[in-house]
Order: sequence, then C-alpha cells, then structure tokens
Amino acid sequence: MRISSIAYSLKQGIKNIVRNKMFSLASIATMAACIFLLGLFYAVVANFQHIVKSAEEGVSITVFFDEGITQEQIDAIGNEIGKRVEVSKYNYISEDDAWQAAINDYFGGDESVASSFEGDNPLVGSSSYEIYLNDVSMQKALVTYLESLDGVRQVNRSEIVADMLTNFNVLVGYISLAIIIILLAVAVFLISNTVTIGIAVRREEISIMKLIGATDFFVRAPFIVEGILIGLIGSCIPLIALYYMYRNIIQLVTERFKILQGVLTFLPVNSVFEILTPVSLLIGIGIGFLGSFITIRKHLKV
Repeated sequence: MRISSIAYSLKQGIKNIVRNKMFSLASIATMAACIFLLGLFYAVVANFQHIVKSAEEGVSITVFFDEGITQEQIDAIGNEIGKRVEVSKYNYISEDDAWQAAINDYFGGDESVASSFEGDNPLVGSSSYEIYLNDVSMQKALVTYLESLDGVRQVNRSEIVADMLTNFNVLVGYISLAIIIILLAVAVFLISNTVTIGIAVRREEISIMKLIGATDFFVRAPFIVEGILIGLIGSCIPLIALYYMYRNIIQLVTERFKILQGVLTFLPVNSVFEILTPVSLLIGIGIGFLGSFITIRKHLKV
C-alpha cells in the first residue's frame, strides 16, 4: 500500500469522526467508560490477588516423622520434598529449634522461666519440615504424596484456609471473564453503529469512487481507520485518568491509614500499568477494528 493511500485513509478516517462527531463522541465515551471500568476492575482484582498470594505464602504444611528415624532418613525425605513442583520452599525444624520457638512464643523469650526444663526437652521427637507451596490449590496432591512416604508419621495442613483461598481465586476469575465479555460487546456495538452512520453519509461518494475504479480496500480503509482511531482515543483517555487516580489513592491510603500497611500491601503503580497499558490499547484498537470490519462487511457492498 502506497504512502499516499495510507495518508488518504487516515485523513478520511479523521474526517469521518469529525463529520459524525456526535456518534463518534458517543462511541469514544463508551469505549473510554468500558476501558475505565475494565482498568478499575483489573486494578482491584490484581491487588486482591496480590493480597491473597501474600496470604497463600503464609499457608504451610508441616511434616512430622516416625519415632526412631535417623537423620539420614530425614534428609532423604527432604530431598524428595524438594523435587516436588508444588513446593516453593521448605525448612527443617529440629526438636531444639522447636523448643526454642516455644520458649519465645509462650515465655516471651525468658530463659529463666523455661530453666526447669533444662536438659529435658519436652518436644523431643517433634522435628519436622515446614513446607510452603507455589499454589495453595496444589496442597491436596502434595499432602497425599507426603503421607505415602516411609518415615512420615503425620502431615498437618490448613485445609479450610486453602479451600477458601482457592475458591476465591476461581470466583474472581469467573467474574472477571463475565465483566470483560459484557464490556467488549457494548463497545463493539457502539463502534459498529458509528461506522454504519459514516457509510450512510458517504454512500453516494463511495458509489462514485467505485465507478472511477477505486479498489475495495481503498474504499473500506477509511472506515477501518475510523474504528481504530475511536478505539485508540477511547483507550488513552481512561488510562491517563486511571494512572493518576490509582497513584493518588495508594498515596492517600498509605499516608492516612498507616495501620493498614502491615495488613494490606498494594501493588506499585508501575506493576499495574505495565500490564494494563498494552492490554487496554490492544483491546481498544482490536475492538475498533472488529466493530468497523464487521459493519463494513454487512453494510458496504463493494
């Protein structure tokens, strides 16, 4: 395609938007609203998932061993645990480490209070592996495997917490998919209507162009450009608004509600928008192209 043809298509696409400014503004506004809601929803969901992921990192499985097991056997079990894809990390806790942790937890680290147990560790035989998962939904499969290992006496896990976190992630996924489909359908419909108006206004001009030998692509290109421009403009506006809104909200919450800093950890602005920006632009351009392309095939017989 020649540069002059590209320039003509771009110029006519802009003219179409200006000529049908009411419908174009309505399409841009709707696209902007869709992308804004999509971006807002993504920011909320991404932060929820980040918080849930932080909570998942605290969910662990504890493996206790049979009485009389040797350190070599314990090390062998550890090697098997380390090979599992479900495992993020694991720590060995000896019976002495377990007793020291109990002193810190129950006696406030006061060694004098626990001195009566000197030389007589009440947690003998309580050495264990503390295992953290890559994904909490993998817990059941890992527990089944661990219980089948020789030398393993007991496996403790947080089944209720794991199920709750897994179900929450599934629910968020379904809700996200439903909202995205609805927003995209609305945007395609409005852009399609805008392009239809443009075709109706230029129908006589298009007929003349065909009579003097214009190709189908040359006739259709301005309408494709129109749809893409509407999608692009409708994506950029909400992205700018969302960027400043998200940054200011995070700053406000951080400064005003410092008590929440230890409970809620928000994703940085760059982490959210390095994904949201290209996705939103691609969605906007894609919807603009799709809406105009479908309309042209339906209403423009060239």
